Amino acid sequence: MALERDKHAAERARLTLGEGELGELYRRMVLIRRFEDKVAEMYSRGKITGFCHLYAGEEGVAVGAIYALYDKDYVVSTYREHGHCLAKGASARSVMAELFGKVTGLSRGHGGSMHLFDQTVRFMGGYAIVGGGLPLAVGLGLSCQYKEEPEVVCCFFGDGALPQGAFHESLNIASLWKLPVIFICENNFYGMGTMVQNAVSQEELYHFAESYKMPGVRVDGQDVLEVYAAVTEAATRAREGDGPSLIEAVTYRYRGHSMSDPAEYRSKREERIWQERDPIKNLRRRMMQANPGAEARLETIDREVSEVIDDAVRFADESPEPGLEELGKYVYSSEQE
Repeated sequence: MALERDKHAAERARLTLGEGELGELYRRMVLIRRFEDKVAEMYSRGKITGFCHLYAGEEGVAVGAIYALYDKDYVVSTYREHGHCLAKGASARSVMAELFGKVTGLSRGHGGSMHLFDQTVRFMGGYAIVGGGLPLAVGLGLSCQYKEEPEVVCCFFGDGALPQGAFHESLNIASLWKLPVIFICENNFYGMGTMVQNAVSQEELYHFAESYKMPGVRVDGQDVLEVYAAVTEAATRAREGDGPSLIEAVTYRYRGHSMSDPAEYRSKREERIWQERDPIKNLRRRMMQANPGAEARLETIDREVSEVIDDAVRFADESPEPGLEELGKYVYSSEQE
């Protein structure tokens, strides 16, 4: 049942989206890129500490996928989740404050970079255990089906999760019960520093869908419109009761696995090749070709996003630190309470 992606899918998606919608896709990708660049700066200045995994370069996947969803649909992510959380609608202020460890953060500073969570926008968390979000996404899908709700669940994970038993168990159950789950593998070619071909026996990861009798497709993750088209199709299938889908989005992270990883296992030539396929530049180029007058609007978006990011940093920096009374909260439960 594996399907090859129609090479004209992205163009069809562009034709169905107006200039305003394309501008919104651009805005969301630029927001994530500028946010991550600023996080790297704040980390180097000691404002952010601990583990921190940046999403720069992969914006086309998060934005294209989540733009194809409804507001009430659920999203489950990994520890590299800043981009998914922002794309789902969490405020840059709250996310930045969480990274700063402040009480104004999404989890009052308790979660940090790897554990963002915002139920108000149905972003159901980033999970530090590789593949850990997959069974939870299946549980959410079962809940939607059991309560006969129209929502779907979009679950993001990296190529490093495919050797995990949780991946296979989750796809198996989701297929057996025809759950409304969209599995999106962000294949950036490296699980930490290990190349995917040295860790996964299947070279084309979307072919795993065949074993579990669900549609599988590979898309260009650097093309936000191609991702949008694929997820739109998968979401339609899920809402109609036809079960899950597996989407392999081929993408690339510009930075190392984490802020402590210099990424010396990659060549500079490889990095340059992928930066030439930058998802933000790709969409900007496409919009300019369709309407040369769009440049002024895009530059306005760039300025507005920069202001949002500066405001987020200022808000996080000025927010109060958690008090000592916060230290034991949400860790233990007292029977007396």
